[in-house]
Amino acid sequence: MEGRLEDHCNMNNGGITFVTSCTFSPKQRLAKSQRAKTFYGNSNNIGRQSSPAKLMFPGVITNNLFPLNMVSQGDHFHEECGVIGVWGIESAAKIAFYGLHALQHRGQEGAGITVVFNEKLYEYKNLGLVTEVFNDDILSELQGSAAIGHNRYSTSGEKSVRNVQPFTVELNGIQVSIAHNGNLTNANKIRSQLELRGSIFNTSSDTEVVLHLMATSLLASSCIEKNSQDALVRRLIDALSRVEGAYSILLLSPFGLVAVRDPLGFRPLVMGKMKDNSKNVIFASETCVFDLIGAEFVREVDPGEMIVVSKDGRIHSLFPFPSHTRKACIFEHIYFSRPSSIVFGRSVYMSRFRFGEILAEIAPVEADIVIPVPESGVPAALGYSAASGIPYQPGIMRSHYVGRTFIQPTQHIRDLSVRLKLSAVRSIIEHKRLVVVDDSIVRGTTSRKLVRMLRENGAKQVHVRIACPPITGSCYYGVDTPNTKELISHNMTNEEIRKYIDADSLAFLPLDQLHQFLGEESSSFCDACFSGNYPIPPLPVEDTTHDILSPML
Repeated sequence: MEGRLEDHCNMNNGGITFVTSCTFSPKQRLAKSQRAKTFYGNSNNIGRQSSPAKLMFPGVITNNLFPLNMVSQGDHFHEECGVIGVWGIESAAKIAFYGLHALQHRGQEGAGITVVFNEKLYEYKNLGLVTEVFNDDILSELQGSAAIGHNRYSTSGEKSVRNVQPFTVELNGIQVSIAHNGNLTNANKIRSQLELRGSIFNTSSDTEVVLHLMATSLLASSCIEKNSQDALVRRLIDALSRVEGAYSILLLSPFGLVAVRDPLGFRPLVMGKMKDNSKNVIFASETCVFDLIGAEFVREVDPGEMIVVSKDGRIHSLFPFPSHTRKACIFEHIYFSRPSSIVFGRSVYMSRFRFGEILAEIAPVEADIVIPVPESGVPAALGYSAASGIPYQPGIMRSHYVGRTFIQPTQHIRDLSVRLKLSAVRSIIEHKRLVVVDDSIVRGTTSRKLVRMLRENGAKQVHVRIACPPITGSCYYGVDTPNTKELISHNMTNEEIRKYIDADSLAFLPLDQLHQFLGEESSSFCDACFSGNYPIPPLPVEDTTHDILSPML
């Protein structure tokens, strides 16, 4: 695989510096790396500066960008990404690498890390899994005690490293790098207005909107100050005051690290520290990162909170946005997060286990064994087994070496695409009445193929239990979901779905039971994909009637 090396062609775009690229082969890298030049940033939002230092190599660039609002062709929702930030720890890039590995479930399309070294930013990114993008040689080049990292989620269609974060830019001489988990509901509207005013976008990511808003902020004149960290914070506050939707953002500069979560708190963001060093801070999408790297959980970043870590390690907390009732995404507990994580103050594993218990209570059935659809169906299946007394058995095995499968022209080949990922254990399921527990049904295609596979392997009966309510609406807050025409529960009744997937019985977790489980916190969770009650109504792409680029008061 070839890399790309930035050349000397700079282009200023509304205050953001871009650099074009030229290609070189892997054999050329060693010779190139001996030159006394410093390169930082990536191909889409980067700057270049001459100085004797080591050379950073960004990943391969293609000319194909993701179209906006791309939807996945899989039968699960896909989380947008995972983020990690490290400040005050030597070999911060290696900590970020392990953190991204712990967050791999949140995105498998690409990964990137930006570091601060000698008061400059250096970045490496590429398409692929974390262990495919980074190796010891690359990580050894990414020196410094501060870093941010990002995993991007998988999707169908063309892939491009241009959309892999962090995005590293130069804002009027100040280097910044940004990593974002979430989705801005008014991004298209802002983008259209910015383009009319001369901004040129180089990615299809809504994260770039934030950078352009920072660059064109009416507070920009105050940003050439002695304390550039304060100036960047003011720009970021100004930019985020004009966007709507979900964001957990990390912003890195030579002057410090900023972590901010949107006022509704859709997506998770937590803070921790290494146990043997009190003068450090780590931010991550989930607490499972801390388990892997040996850090301790400190607390959540509160909705609407901005935490600023200064160059000397001091930590400041501020709440620059109007307060709102939290609307945390309940799907983090249903599917997205790792079972070992504590998300929104609750154990993900225990939530899923309880969902299974509730299903056993409200939808009992006579059966011989309970089997999960791996991996996300395992805790709920264990809960169903515990509450019902029906033995648990791993009747379906999952291959960990298969990537995405694509729609194929014949039914036989389409079935094979599922069997590449999931295989039935005939000795367990043959002549058995099965309770099959899964986390969700999106389009229904995978469930249909799965039931067929179980019957072909001798299952006597197949009773499907789904550990979430029927999904009837799309998500606009950081989850890659199909439009409503593709959601099977939006278009069919539960009985019609049962017939379509050929199950002997089908039951979903009722929405009122989910609310009962959440108790007094129920109103603080977003369940729009089930209820249609959107905390922030999505805007049509063509709606540009309200000028959100007016200055913040």
